[in-house]
Amino acid sequence: VIPKHKGTEHLQGDLKRRLAKLRAEAEQARRRRGGFSISVDREGAGQVVLVGPPNTGKSTLVRSLTNAQPEVGEYPFTTRRPIAGMMQFINIQIQLVDLPAISEEYMEPWVPSLVRPADLALLVVDLTSASLLEDVETTIDILGRSKVALVPQGSPPPPMGWANVETLIVANKVDAGPGEGSAEILRSYYGSRFVVHAVSAQASLGLEPLRRMIYDGLKIVRVYAKPPGKEPSMQAPIVLRRGNTIVEMAAAIHKDFAQQLKFARVWGGTKFGGQRVQRDYVVQEGDIVELHI
Repeated sequence: VIPKHKGTEHLQGDLKRRLAKLRAEAEQARRRRGGFSISVDREGAGQVVLVGPPNTGKSTLVRSLTNAQPEVGEYPFTTRRPIAGMMQFINIQIQLVDLPAISEEYMEPWVPSLVRPADLALLVVDLTSASLLEDVETTIDILGRSKVALVPQGSPPPPMGWANVETLIVANKVDAGPGEGSAEILRSYYGSRFVVHAVSAQASLGLEPLRRMIYDGLKIVRVYAKPPGKEPSMQAPIVLRRGNTIVEMAAAIHKDFAQQLKFARVWGGTKFGGQRVQRDYVVQEGDIVELHI
């Protein structure tokens, strides 16, 4: 309720520091009592975590893209536990995990441990925020204190003890007030480092392109197994990492297949129909593969 102007900056800063200290003391007391651990079981073709400051619309975005029903509120820190939902992309499912907000005032201490193993992060920011650029850097800095780096796609491996999590910036509330102009400012500052995509989770704007960007960001491919003499099942793809070979596809079907594999036949964009390939052939998006063991 304190009005925000120059005369109240000192008071607000003092209150925030006192609040952060009390929360830290409460967290230490909880740990002394035994505490608890938080984890999210991985499901689907990849795990994507949503991070960012309070009230950026992460929960609304998860609601719009998945079957999950996280609590949505106008007050900060509505999300207190991770909420996972499955996002449909064509014929596969991708797991999205809504995490509690990250800010200098407070962050659930287990949040970095859930960001660390993720395949991809969405850094969600509010285009109507007066501190838009600061919000991005604050989120990156706070996670960096736990040796979790939000990095652009294609970044080199991290130093020992660090985890690099490739990141897309999702600029929410593009339909509100200064949304379009703020999105351009955000791109001018961060567009050379990160992919920046503007959406409105509330109005369902930009969500379909976002699904494709998430899929591409995971660096995975869908391939289809064809039993000899039968038609392939085009509704049940095998999901592999880009650069995986026929051998790794065989192992994904059954561990013994990789050892017993002799050769394969491939139908796809880079090969003529039924072309015979060897074990080291790198599978491509949409390939239909007939394994011979």
